[in-house]
Amino acid sequence: MTPGEAPPSRVTTYLLYLVLITTLGPLQFGYHLAELNAPQAVVTCEKKSIISSASTTAIQLPQCIPMTPSQFGLVSSTYTLGGLAGALLAGPISTKYGRLFALRVTTIFFILGPIVEASAAGISAFSFGRLLSGVGAGAAIVVGPIYISEIAPPKARGFFGAFTQVMCNVGILLAQTLGYFLSYGNAWRVILATAGCIGVLQLAGLFFVPESPTWLAEHQRTNLARRVLQRIRGKDTDIEPEVKAWRVSLGSAFRPDEEDSLLTPAAAGMLPPKQQPAVTIARVFTDPHYRPALIAVIGVMVAQQLTGINSIIMYSVSLLQSILPTGAALLSVMISAINLVITLACSPLPDKIGRKACLLYSITGMGLNSILLALGIYFHQKALSALAALLFVASFAVGLGPVPFILASELVGPEAVGATQSWALAVNWVATFLVAQFFPVLNDALGGRGKVYWVFAAMAGLMGTFIYTRVPETRGKADADEVWGRERRVD
Repeated sequence: MTPGEAPPSRVTTYLLYLVLITTLGPLQFGYHLAELNAPQAVVTCEKKSIISSASTTAIQLPQCIPMTPSQFGLVSSTYTLGGLAGALLAGPISTKYGRLFALRVTTIFFILGPIVEASAAGISAFSFGRLLSGVGAGAAIVVGPIYISEIAPPKARGFFGAFTQVMCNVGILLAQTLGYFLSYGNAWRVILATAGCIGVLQLAGLFFVPESPTWLAEHQRTNLARRVLQRIRGKDTDIEPEVKAWRVSLGSAFRPDEEDSLLTPAAAGMLPPKQQPAVTIARVFTDPHYRPALIAVIGVMVAQQLTGINSIIMYSVSLLQSILPTGAALLSVMISAINLVITLACSPLPDKIGRKACLLYSITGMGLNSILLALGIYFHQKALSALAALLFVASFAVGLGPVPFILASELVGPEAVGATQSWALAVNWVATFLVAQFFPVLNDALGGRGKVYWVFAAMAGLMGTFIYTRVPETRGKADADEVWGRERRVD
């Protein structure tokens, strides 16, 4: 670096703070997915405890809520219905009112949902609490990755984008760990209430989080966008390359405000005055310009769920209890820990070997380990079943976990990110609902003994073919037009 030259973009403490607070939403997403896994038998009055040494608690609420397996499946899957609603609403709201506004609204649901869940005395209240939590999770998993992609240094977006899945896994691990120790009496209510405490923490933290600089620039608040970006990058960092990238990617949507126009009249004169409107959910579906990206993102989101990851996250204790009667809950904690460690270890991979390569390695590993898990459960092989479950989740962490949340912001321009992410996450929630609601049914219909994992293996083969043929590589590409090899579109 020559004397007087500003240093390149770097990772600052403030950037790390913003990523941490933002990803508390994805943490809640993972936490609520897994919170009922360990205590299922206790919640439904089937058992008083999953560990023999547990004692009673002084919480003045019903010890359990009598439920049949189908009723418990409904309570579990109600969370995904809320997630679907949150995902559909979050994109348009974040596009119109800002990423920060949408993030703050999600925390209200993260606080209210756990309060209702933890104090529920019946199935209806329990389901309503899960629904509220789902709305928050659905919105957070849409807006969080968008916000992170817009504040992360351009060359590290894949790395920081992976933290969405990292924090999902932290939430899963936290829920499984608390579930192992608190699945007795009515102490399981503490597991649910903990999520509300995390929601309060995030709401407080968001008061020190700024609006996304890219969103500000898109809405002609260029001076504020520059100041926010400078604070995120550090006072001595040269932000002009990123500001120039705004002009290129936003096109006519980028228009310097009055003060900025006085400071940089040449730049202002280069750009047409008309603002490009944000792309709606309907348009991103019908417009041929955006349709290939939408198909690619939706396909990857479907692959993430229909290859069976949530069969492990949500039902591993009941699934493996027949062959590991005393160790299933502990194995679930170990699986969650492995998931987190592998996700952290592999977080640089999308930027090093590419998003598509990570996806293909991941789905291949999941397909192969689905077969091993099916064989292990069928032949009652404890070691093989445990190892296959661990490798299955580890394979997910390599690519299908983090990469889908990165793609929406890289396959379309900023004007269509919100709508695309809403479509993608809505489909993701529908697929999650199908697994949550019908995995126990399908498992029983096939006679149990792991046969359902042959279905997941077949899905891995089918969706792997889709990824190979329909999903482009985005690593190293400046914008969506370069990804698709076309001229920049100006409406």
